[in-house]
Amino acid sequence: MPADASNPPLPASDALLATLSEVSSRHRFRGLIWLVAASFFMQALDSTIVNTAVPAVANALGVTPLGMRTALTSYVLTLAILIPASPWLCDRFGTRRVFATAIAVFGLGSLLCGLAQTLPQLVAARVLQGVGGAALMPVGRYVLARSIDKREFVQAMSTVATFGLLGSVLGPLLGGALVQFTSWRLIFLINVPVGVLGLWMNRRGMPDYRLARPNRFDLPGFVLFAAASALLLAVAEMSGSTVDHAAGMATCGALALLFGTLYVWHSRRTTYPVADLTLLRVRSVRVALAGNLFTRLGISGMFLLLVLFLQVGCGWSPLMAGLMMVPQALGSIGAKWLIHPLLNRFGYRRMLLGNTMIVAGLLASFALLDSSTPTWLIGALTFVYGGFMGLQYTAMNTLIYTDLDVRHASMASSMASTAQYLSMSFGIALATILMELFLGRHAHVPAAYVGAFHAAVLLLALVTLAAALIFLRLRPDHPGSHAGMLQRATR
Repeated sequence: MPADASNPPLPASDALLATLSEVSSRHRFRGLIWLVAASFFMQALDSTIVNTAVPAVANALGVTPLGMRTALTSYVLTLAILIPASPWLCDRFGTRRVFATAIAVFGLGSLLCGLAQTLPQLVAARVLQGVGGAALMPVGRYVLARSIDKREFVQAMSTVATFGLLGSVLGPLLGGALVQFTSWRLIFLINVPVGVLGLWMNRRGMPDYRLARPNRFDLPGFVLFAAASALLLAVAEMSGSTVDHAAGMATCGALALLFGTLYVWHSRRTTYPVADLTLLRVRSVRVALAGNLFTRLGISGMFLLLVLFLQVGCGWSPLMAGLMMVPQALGSIGAKWLIHPLLNRFGYRRMLLGNTMIVAGLLASFALLDSSTPTWLIGALTFVYGGFMGLQYTAMNTLIYTDLDVRHASMASSMASTAQYLSMSFGIALATILMELFLGRHAHVPAAYVGAFHAAVLLLALVTLAAALIFLRLRPDHPGSHAGMLQRATR
């Protein structure tokens, strides 16, 4: 709850005092805003900078580029598993200590990533990075909501979000430049001095919010959920291996189903579950989570495949491949200006149904690219694709709040973030497994990556198209009926 929620509204005659109060709030928490913005930038940068470096890292560690899958999915899966624990950790240990620990663990994981000599070492370090990264964004949002005046909250979040978007724009380009002109290890090591600066800023500007009597943490539910998620990803990893793991896949799949069923049973019998599954009774929540899952399952690995297609299949330099990722981020940023008028005009059902089909069509159009395609055409396609993906992400992420009471917003946000990162980890796994399937025994033949890329993106487009069927489950809504909810949710 925002810190000023208990204060009565100021009368109109005190407008001058209100103005002075706003100025005071903005300046008083300036350091906090910069701290949260820096954490958003660092995490966004780290999420995008790695893709461009995958071929170079794979070569240095003696594995194929597609063999790097575990290093990418392990980080995202760790985020998905640990994000639900962030609110309780803040209530129990205080926001200042939790945020400092998150920065330190993320920085240590980054250092170990930069020093890794083998793929297992890199995977372990990426998991450690995820342990720290899982608390950065949720705690940052929570502290801003508690500290910043309601009238200034949107401005503060806009500043923070801008730095996150800047990180996503600079990440691929910086990753390509570092790999081409220095060493791939620097893409991780640059987080270390940023982390040291973050610890100093945390000590000076981070408020320490906590509850005197926090709710009991749902440890059994957390363990069941984490085990089911990890086992499902293990099934995906084994399915992409050249070794026959039929028995292991069957065992992990059965255990994942068992733990998932036990969690459903457990969540109905605990007061404060990690994920409140009763919210799934609300149609918009159910559709938002399922639609998010299938959409991201089809698109999450797309830009990793594009980097492999350009660098390995077409022989592009890391810098040029990274440069081709920038238009996608710019398109996503530009699309945010259109989401409000589009939802005002079409509503969620028609908007998501039509946009999902367009995204699937654009995804399939990447199969038309080859080594002779002009650079400007590839850049234009990634820009348009990024724009429609920006619309898709914003609409999906806000749909979950449309029919919920405000008291469920925190739980819905946690469930949405968890589902988002889970589907991203499985999406990356699916994309790389498809590439491996179509490459067959030609994983070391650069030209084979072109044909495998074409086949993989066509299948991923079909998976994305299936999400449109899910959005058909939404009730027909009136244009503009959710504009107010969208505005509140995006804050």
